[in-house]
Amino acid sequence: MSRPITIALLDEIQDGFNRHDVDGILSHFADDCVWLMARGPNAPEGRRCVGKAEIAQVLRGRYAEIPDMRWEEMRHWICDDTKALSEWVVRGTPAGGQPFEYLGCDLWEFRDGMVVKKDTYWKFIG
Repeated sequence: MSRPITIALLDEIQDGFNRHDVDGILSHFADDCVWLMARGPNAPEGRRCVGKAEIAQVLRGRYAEIPDMRWEEMRHWICDDTKALSEWVVRGTPAGGQPFEYLGCDLWEFRDGMVVKKDTYWKFIG
């Protein structure tokens, strides 16, 4: 059953990211989802993660490495019944590393109200 894309839905997904709730995040993703990370070995798209299992592994690893990672100053836009955009500032300090702060955005694609693609972009602040 399809559900509409709303600001509340995008906030719910983002709240899962801030709680580091991998299962909660992925409950909003389709089984055949794709996440194009902001950087990685596959230029120009960065790292391509396919499916919930791979995305879960990446997220759990990231949260272990950056236990205070959080997304703030969140803004969302709904483009139509299949696309949305989120803008944010992500902050955190990797274990044994220096604090970071990036201005970024996610381009979201949905099918039947479930995330099928999350395409992330960011740039360093400071």
